[in-house]
Amino acid sequence: MPLYRQLEGWLRDAITTGALPVDSRLPSSRALAADLGVSRVTVGTAYAELESAGLVVAAVGSGTRVAPVLPTTAVGAAPGDRRGGTWPAWQGSAETSEPAEAGPRGPDVVAFTGVGDPAAYPVAEFGRTIRQVLAREGAAALSYGPDPAGDPSLRRTVTQLLASQGIGVPPESVLITSGSQQALALVCQVLVRPGDTVLVEEPTYDLALRLLRAAGAQLVGVPVDGHGLRVDVLAELLERHRLLDRPRPRLLYVVPNFQNPTGASLSGSRRHALLELARVHGVPVFEDDFAGDLRYSGRATPAIKSLDDGGHVLYAGTFSKLLMPGLRIGYLVVDGPVRQRLVEAKQVTDLGTSLLLQRALDRFVTVGRYQTNLRRTGRLYRERRDALRSALAEHLPDAGFALPAGGLFAWVALPAGVRSDTLLRAARDRGVDVAPGSRFFLRPEDGAGHIRLNFAVQPQERIAAGVVRLAAAVDSLRVTPSGTSSRQR
Repeated sequence: MPLYRQLEGWLRDAITTGALPVDSRLPSSRALAADLGVSRVTVGTAYAELESAGLVVAAVGSGTRVAPVLPTTAVGAAPGDRRGGTWPAWQGSAETSEPAEAGPRGPDVVAFTGVGDPAAYPVAEFGRTIRQVLAREGAAALSYGPDPAGDPSLRRTVTQLLASQGIGVPPESVLITSGSQQALALVCQVLVRPGDTVLVEEPTYDLALRLLRAAGAQLVGVPVDGHGLRVDVLAELLERHRLLDRPRPRLLYVVPNFQNPTGASLSGSRRHALLELARVHGVPVFEDDFAGDLRYSGRATPAIKSLDDGGHVLYAGTFSKLLMPGLRIGYLVVDGPVRQRLVEAKQVTDLGTSLLLQRALDRFVTVGRYQTNLRRTGRLYRERRDALRSALAEHLPDAGFALPAGGLFAWVALPAGVRSDTLLRAARDRGVDVAPGSRFFLRPEDGAGHIRLNFAVQPQERIAAGVVRLAAAVDSLRVTPSGTSSRQR
């Protein structure tokens, strides 16, 4: 039996028999590893298993404690016991547990989905950088990295990029991840246990919803308007939790810049208010800044993390959206004792992000190629955003559309009586693909009146052609009092 399983079983027995009383504090992973002569990864993994079973509670700044209320199935349960069948019950809902249906593909399909335009990826430049790294370092670049937290040079480079945004952190606070999605997955693994309340913007990124649900979180939505998350509603919700003596929410997930899917950005005053609410109520904030560098107009607003002097904010960024989605390199900025637990979770998950890609990315950034590509991509995507605005104004004038100041997405309110689920089928029949609004809400029905369009992925002429097809699909669903289509295209 693996060492971590043996340690988990010993601690489980001590908890369920009362030898470790409820709310008692467990030793730190460092201290227990030293006492037992095992690695900290072994202890961290055992603690993570106990947390998943609801036997212990880990909190930022206060370590790991025996849960104040133990699950009834824990008493007498042997390590590894799996009751209720071979496979544990899936935590997701029927609406979100299944992968989104693949849309039509082919050269004639105009897809307003995905991330960026493959034709804009810096394939030649990045390929040249990889060859340079291999020529200089040889097989060493193809080994496991010496630190699961990431290549030290890349972490220093990330801190320099962050400093330009007002986020001053040491390299030790940076954890390199396989994209920002893994950053959220690691945070779920370490901080979120089944039944915990997690607050999310509504609407929000659909894969974040699926990930949080898979972790067993109970999701509570906070509405988003044209200025980002409604902090007044957040304040009421947190105060209600306090007055009812409910457990505080375990996490707040927020996308403050060019939010997915709405494109809205959180105002400066709301960022300050959100951080103060998080501090007062003791709720960690996960700040997902997936496209903050893709700004096309207006002045940048300071990241929430740049205002954080108390370690309340976990800040995630990514290079994948800005360079190539298959690069799969992101980072998580985290302070305090939870950092080591996240590093250990990263190590047992995948042993570390590809060292070759980390070294290549570090060189790509330090020689200025990343910034050059960012400027080129920013100009291109701004032109495509403006092309989408013009096409919608001409061909779908009764659809609501707020021009985003950056990012990749436009959030479109459909004409009255047109639903996104039926529009999706009609649009695909005409060779155009969109993301229905239902994907981004806790209750899919709440998104029936919206679609999300990615304006970055298509050239300008195809954007116009795609919107013409989309307008034809919308028109096919407009019903006049006589029961016929209002017009034919």
